[in-house]
Amino acid sequence: MTNNIEINSSEDTTQINSWDLTKLKYVCKVENGSTPKSNIDEFWDDSLKWFTPNDFRNITNNFYLEIPNRFISQKGLENSGCSFIKEESILLTTRAPVGKVAKIKGGFTFNQGCKSLSPKNLDIGFLYYSLQNSEQFLKSLSRGTTFKELSTDELLNFKIHIPELKIQKLISKFLDKKIQTIDNLIKKIEKKIELLKEQKTALINQCVTKGLNPNVEKKDSGVEWIGKIPSHWQLLRLNNLGRFSKGKGITKDKIKVNGNKCIRCGEIYTTYELRFNRTRSFIDDDTSDESVLATKGVLLFTGDGESLEEIGKCIVYEGEEDLYIGGGINVFTPKQEKVIPIYLSYVMNSESVIYQKSRQGKGEIVVHIYSKQLKEIRLGLPSIKEQQQIVEYLDQKTSLIDKIISYENKRLLFLKEYKKSLISEVVTGKKRVV
Repeated sequence: MTNNIEINSSEDTTQINSWDLTKLKYVCKVENGSTPKSNIDEFWDDSLKWFTPNDFRNITNNFYLEIPNRFISQKGLENSGCSFIKEESILLTTRAPVGKVAKIKGGFTFNQGCKSLSPKNLDIGFLYYSLQNSEQFLKSLSRGTTFKELSTDELLNFKIHIPELKIQKLISKFLDKKIQTIDNLIKKIEKKIELLKEQKTALINQCVTKGLNPNVEKKDSGVEWIGKIPSHWQLLRLNNLGRFSKGKGITKDKIKVNGNKCIRCGEIYTTYELRFNRTRSFIDDDTSDESVLATKGVLLFTGDGESLEEIGKCIVYEGEEDLYIGGGINVFTPKQEKVIPIYLSYVMNSESVIYQKSRQGKGEIVVHIYSKQLKEIRLGLPSIKEQQQIVEYLDQKTSLIDKIISYENKRLLFLKEYKKSLISEVVTGKKRVV
């Protein structure tokens, strides 16, 4: 075997025919996980690693899952039915979500949301990449109403193409090197995007709390997280600048391909930045009669989310047509003689206001923020003329940052797609590693 492994760029139509199509139960030992009773303290300490699907976000650069969020005791192991895996194995998530895979060194246990696969006469690296390539298909095999779950029987009978052991090792070594390089580049791009977003947030915060003139006289706002503001600005509560109402009555099943324009809470967090003028969702007249109608210039706040980061995000609607507002959205209609809507949107997405919103969030499984809490947000407010100057400045500067972020996101998407296709072509034998 040579040190420099290369890939044959031409598709190999004969190689795959020589590989065995084998059920996992013949090449792996599959074991289930469990959870010790949470109300018995002696079942929980720092003795034994205990992994759950939530830990899969902590996979290291070498494809290993190393440190879980929680540990159990020997007594917890003995009284829960948890499997203890002594050898290096694969851990696969089989619920919430299905199909995530990691390598783990021996000496660990795990909950019922995962299954371990210990290979028998099968290279662990080849198994890892084969399962990673099968994520979407494994998801399609999962069943359930409350949540999807991949059964032990489905996993045991799942088939993968397996070449002879020396080819498995060659593939594993090749992919380890290639994927490591790709992952390192992905991490660099993700870090760059994160820094650009931080730069954008800091820029917005500076402009909407200090203004554009660094030499202007300042005064103490009296609010710790705002600090000093220009002396000629007013310090106000959001409640002084408009009125709140509440969206309602648009569930996912009511969305149509055309009809009356509408927006739902989830779209705000996942789709839009600070402003928008069109929406991708529509409802029929019957649903519209039960909903809330908003017009150009309103600000929309997400009221519900799974984390503090998802609640209270604010966007301004700049479209000419009326818009129906779904549940979970707080609607703020500003007094436009006092504040420019897009300026207010910038303020509501500044660091000082994000901090205020995070302090107000309530709930555990689903987090909420209500209009009565949003009303109490404090902000420094300049004149309309100065607001317009700040908006023009921020529009120019943030659009440049957004263009760079967009370019980096395209690079990121390309690398992730390339990584996925490379793994697929190699572990299925469509490309020959030589």
